[in-house]
Amino acid sequence: MMGKKLPSMSIVKLAITFQKIRVLKIVGCKQGPCYAGQISPSTPGPSNDVNVADIVTQEFFNSIIDQADSSCAGKNFYSRAVFLDALGSYNQFGRVGSVDDSKREIAAAFAHFTHETGHFCYIEEKDGASKDYCDESNTEYPCAPNKGYYGRGPIQLSWNFNYGPAGKDSGFDELNSPETVANDPLVSFKTALWYWMNHVHNVMNQQGFGATVRAINGRLECDGVDPNTVKARVDYYTQYCSQLGVAPGDKLNC
Repeated sequence: MMGKKLPSMSIVKLAITFQKIRVLKIVGCKQGPCYAGQISPSTPGPSNDVNVADIVTQEFFNSIIDQADSSCAGKNFYSRAVFLDALGSYNQFGRVGSVDDSKREIAAAFAHFTHETGHFCYIEEKDGASKDYCDESNTEYPCAPNKGYYGRGPIQLSWNFNYGPAGKDSGFDELNSPETVANDPLVSFKTALWYWMNHVHNVMNQQGFGATVRAINGRLECDGVDPNTVKARVDYYTQYCSQLGVAPGDKLNC
Protein backbone atom coordinates (compact mmCIF):
# COMPACT_ATOMS: atom_id res chain seq x y z
CA MET A 1 0.00 0.00 0.00
CA MET A 2 1.33 3.45 -0.89
CA GLY A 3 2.04 5.75 2.04
CA LYS A 4 0.34 9.06 2.53
CA LYS A 5 2.09 11.87 0.65
CA LEU A 6 3.90 14.30 2.95
CA PRO A 7 3.07 18.00 2.66
CA SER A 8 5.83 20.02 1.05
CA MET A 9 6.65 21.78 4.35
CA SER A 10 7.27 18.41 6.04
CA ILE A 11 9.72 17.49 3.28
CA VAL A 12 11.59 20.74 3.85
CA LYS A 13 11.78 20.08 7.60
CA LEU A 14 13.12 16.58 6.98
CA ALA A 15 15.76 17.95 4.64
CA ILE A 16 16.86 20.53 7.21
CA THR A 17 17.03 17.86 9.92
CA PHE A 18 19.15 15.65 7.68
CA GLN A 19 21.54 18.51 6.97
CA LYS A 20 21.95 19.18 10.70
CA ILE A 21 22.86 15.55 11.26
CA ARG A 22 25.41 15.68 8.44
CA VAL A 23 27.36 18.58 9.93
CA LEU A 24 28.00 17.16 13.40
CA LYS A 25 31.45 18.19 14.60
CA ILE A 26 33.45 15.17 15.72
CA VAL A 27 36.61 14.73 17.73
CA GLY A 28 38.39 11.42 18.25
CA CYS A 29 39.52 9.77 21.46
CA LYS A 30 41.90 7.01 22.41
CA GLN A 31 39.00 4.55 22.25
CA GLY A 32 37.47 6.46 19.29
CA PRO A 33 35.50 7.82 17.78
CA CYS A 34 34.33 10.64 20.01
CA TYR A 35 31.42 12.78 18.87
CA ALA A 36 30.74 16.39 19.81
CA GLY A 37 27.55 18.20 18.89
CA GLN A 38 27.50 20.97 16.29
CA ILE A 39 29.44 23.89 17.75
CA SER A 40 30.16 27.33 16.39
CA PRO A 41 33.65 28.76 16.91
CA SER A 42 33.76 30.95 20.00
CA THR A 43 35.35 34.34 20.57
CA PRO A 44 37.41 34.57 23.79
CA GLY A 45 36.86 37.48 26.14
CA PRO A 46 39.47 39.98 27.35
CA SER A 47 42.62 38.56 28.95
CA ASN A 48 43.62 38.87 32.60
CA ASP A 49 47.15 39.02 34.02
CA VAL A 50 47.45 35.34 34.95
CA ASN A 51 50.71 33.60 34.02
CA VAL A 52 49.68 30.08 32.98
CA ALA A 53 53.21 28.82 33.64
CA ASP A 54 52.76 29.69 37.32
CA ILE A 55 49.74 27.36 37.45
CA VAL A 56 50.90 24.58 35.12
CA THR A 57 54.08 23.98 37.07
CA GLN A 58 56.50 21.16 36.33
CA GLU A 59 55.20 19.46 39.47
CA PHE A 60 51.61 19.66 38.22
CA PHE A 61 52.51 18.34 34.76
CA ASN A 62 54.62 15.54 36.22
CA SER A 63 51.78 14.50 38.52
CA ILE A 64 49.89 13.54 35.36
CA ILE A 65 52.49 12.15 32.98
CA ASP A 66 54.30 10.20 35.71
CA GLN A 67 51.23 7.96 35.93
CA ALA A 68 51.79 6.75 32.37
CA ASP A 69 53.79 3.56 31.95
CA SER A 70 57.43 3.98 30.96
CA SER A 71 56.70 2.14 27.69
CA CYS A 72 54.14 4.75 26.59
CA ALA A 73 54.97 6.63 23.41
CA GLY A 74 53.72 9.86 24.95
CA LYS A 75 56.31 9.81 27.75
CA ASN A 76 58.97 11.13 25.37
CA PHE A 77 56.58 13.24 23.31
CA TYR A 78 54.48 15.43 25.59
CA SER A 79 56.18 17.94 27.89
CA ARG A 80 55.37 21.03 29.90
CA ALA A 81 57.94 23.05 27.97
CA VAL A 82 56.29 22.31 24.62
CA PHE A 83 52.82 22.99 26.04
CA LEU A 84 53.97 26.41 27.23
CA ASP A 85 55.58 27.05 23.84
CA ALA A 86 52.28 26.25 22.11
CA LEU A 87 50.53 28.81 24.32
CA GLY A 88 52.33 31.53 22.40
CA SER A 89 49.78 31.05 19.63
CA TYR A 90 46.78 30.93 22.00
CA ASN A 91 47.62 33.42 24.72
CA GLN A 92 44.04 33.75 25.99
CA PHE A 93 43.95 30.15 27.17
CA GLY A 94 43.56 30.20 30.96
CA ARG A 95 43.66 33.99 31.01
CA VAL A 96 40.03 35.12 30.95
CA GLY A 97 37.95 36.07 33.98
CA SER A 98 39.19 35.84 37.56
CA VAL A 99 42.25 33.94 38.76
CA ASP A 100 39.91 31.17 39.91
CA ASP A 101 38.32 31.08 36.44
CA SER A 102 41.79 30.64 34.97
CA LYS A 103 42.57 27.77 37.32
CA ARG A 104 39.27 26.06 36.51
CA GLU A 105 39.85 26.31 32.77
CA ILE A 106 43.35 24.87 33.11
CA ALA A 107 42.06 22.07 35.33
CA ALA A 108 39.33 21.32 32.78
CA ALA A 109 41.68 21.21 29.80
CA PHE A 110 44.14 18.92 31.56
CA ALA A 111 41.30 16.70 32.76
CA HIS A 112 40.32 16.11 29.14
CA PHE A 113 43.94 15.74 28.02
CA THR A 114 44.40 13.13 30.75
CA HIS A 115 41.30 11.21 29.76
CA GLU A 116 41.92 11.33 26.01
CA THR A 117 45.57 10.26 26.21
CA GLY A 118 45.64 8.07 29.32
CA HIS A 119 47.82 10.44 31.36
CA PHE A 120 49.77 11.48 28.24
CA CYS A 121 50.47 7.88 27.29
CA TYR A 122 48.81 7.83 23.86
CA ILE A 123 49.71 10.00 20.91
CA GLU A 124 47.38 8.33 18.42
CA GLU A 125 43.96 6.74 18.74
CA LYS A 126 43.97 3.00 19.32
CA ASP A 127 43.33 1.23 16.00
CA GLY A 128 42.69 4.64 14.47
CA ALA A 129 44.38 3.77 11.18
CA SER A 130 41.74 1.11 10.54
CA LYS A 131 38.86 3.61 10.79
CA ASP A 132 37.40 5.97 8.23
CA TYR A 133 37.39 9.59 9.38
CA CYS A 134 36.87 11.16 5.97
CA ASP A 135 33.73 13.22 5.49
CA GLU A 136 33.55 13.20 1.70
CA SER A 137 30.72 15.73 1.73
CA ASN A 138 33.09 18.38 3.07
CA THR A 139 34.46 20.11 -0.01
CA GLU A 140 36.28 22.87 1.86
CA TYR A 141 38.71 20.38 3.39
CA PRO A 142 38.77 17.39 1.00
CA CYS A 143 40.55 14.26 2.12
CA ALA A 144 43.88 13.42 0.52
CA PRO A 145 44.35 9.91 -0.91
CA ASN A 146 45.61 7.30 1.56
CA LYS A 147 45.60 9.70 4.52
CA GLY A 148 43.96 8.99 7.87
CA TYR A 149 42.30 11.69 9.94
CA TYR A 150 41.92 9.66 13.12
CA GLY A 151 42.53 10.85 16.68
CA ARG A 152 45.93 12.37 17.41
CA GLY A 153 47.39 14.62 20.07
CA PRO A 154 46.26 15.71 23.56
CA ILE A 155 42.63 16.14 22.53
CA GLN A 156 42.71 13.37 19.88
CA LEU A 157 41.70 15.59 16.97
CA SER A 158 39.79 13.68 14.28
CA TRP A 159 38.14 14.11 10.86
CA ASN A 160 39.24 16.11 7.84
CA PHE A 161 36.97 19.04 8.70
CA ASN A 162 38.83 19.48 11.99
CA TYR A 163 42.32 18.80 10.65
CA GLY A 164 41.76 21.38 7.91
CA PRO A 165 41.19 24.52 9.99
CA ALA A 166 43.48 23.30 12.79
CA GLY A 167 46.32 22.95 10.30
CA LYS A 168 45.77 26.39 8.85
CA ASP A 169 45.86 27.88 12.33
CA SER A 170 48.75 25.76 13.60
CA GLY A 171 51.01 25.95 10.56
CA PHE A 172 51.16 22.45 9.07
CA ASP A 173 49.94 20.77 5.88
CA GLU A 174 46.72 19.65 7.48
CA LEU A 175 45.23 17.46 4.76
CA ASN A 176 48.33 16.03 3.09
CA SER A 177 50.27 15.43 6.31
CA PRO A 178 47.84 14.78 9.20
CA GLU A 179 50.50 12.55 10.76
CA THR A 180 52.38 15.73 11.70
CA VAL A 181 50.09 15.95 14.75
CA ALA A 182 51.62 12.69 15.98
CA ASN A 183 55.19 13.51 14.95
CA ASP A 184 55.64 17.11 16.09
CA PRO A 185 54.89 17.77 19.79
CA LEU A 186 54.48 21.51 19.25
CA VAL A 187 51.93 21.03 16.46
CA SER A 188 50.23 18.39 18.60
CA PHE A 189 49.65 20.78 21.49
CA LYS A 190 48.71 23.59 19.10
CA THR A 191 45.92 21.52 17.56
CA ALA A 192 44.56 20.70 21.01
CA LEU A 193 44.62 24.36 21.97
CA TRP A 194 43.06 25.32 18.62
CA TYR A 195 40.10 23.04 19.28
CA TRP A 196 39.82 24.19 22.87
CA MET A 197 39.87 27.90 22.11
CA ASN A 198 37.45 27.62 19.21
CA HIS A 199 34.95 25.14 20.62
CA VAL A 200 35.39 24.70 24.39
CA HIS A 201 36.85 27.83 26.00
CA ASN A 202 33.67 29.90 26.12
CA VAL A 203 31.37 27.13 27.31
CA MET A 204 33.75 26.37 30.18
CA ASN A 205 33.77 29.97 31.33
CA GLN A 206 30.03 30.45 30.86
CA GLN A 207 28.44 27.07 31.61
CA GLY A 208 30.86 24.97 33.67
CA PHE A 209 32.74 21.72 33.22
CA GLY A 210 29.76 19.63 32.13
CA ALA A 211 29.42 21.76 29.01
CA THR A 212 33.02 20.98 28.05
CA VAL A 213 32.27 17.26 28.07
CA ARG A 214 29.35 17.92 25.75
CA ALA A 215 31.56 20.06 23.48
CA ILE A 216 34.18 17.32 23.20
CA ASN A 217 32.23 14.07 23.30
CA GLY A 218 28.62 14.82 24.12
CA ARG A 219 26.98 12.47 21.66
CA LEU A 220 28.68 9.36 23.06
CA GLU A 221 28.70 10.31 26.73
CA CYS A 222 26.12 12.92 27.80
CA ASP A 223 22.42 12.57 28.64
CA GLY A 224 22.96 9.22 30.32
CA VAL A 225 24.65 7.54 27.35
CA ASP A 226 27.92 6.77 29.18
CA PRO A 227 27.77 8.07 32.76
CA ASN A 228 30.90 6.18 33.85
CA THR A 229 33.07 7.96 31.31
CA VAL A 230 31.57 11.32 32.23
CA LYS A 231 32.32 10.55 35.88
CA ALA A 232 35.93 9.73 34.99
CA ARG A 233 36.33 13.12 33.33
CA VAL A 234 34.67 14.89 36.26
CA ASP A 235 36.91 13.05 38.72
CA TYR A 236 40.04 14.24 36.91
CA TYR A 237 38.68 17.77 36.84
CA THR A 238 37.83 17.91 40.54
CA GLN A 239 41.19 16.34 41.40
CA TYR A 240 43.07 18.99 39.43
CA CYS A 241 40.93 21.77 40.89
CA SER A 242 41.92 20.51 44.33
CA GLN A 243 45.59 20.48 43.34
CA LEU A 244 45.31 24.05 42.05
CA GLY A 245 43.41 25.24 45.12
CA VAL A 246 40.14 26.26 43.48
CA ALA A 247 36.50 25.19 43.87
CA PRO A 248 35.27 23.24 40.81
CA GLY A 249 32.03 25.19 40.53
CA ASP A 250 28.58 23.90 39.61
CA LYS A 251 27.18 22.01 36.61
CA LEU A 252 29.85 19.33 36.49
CA ASN A 253 27.83 16.77 34.54
CA CYS A 254 26.20 16.79 31.14
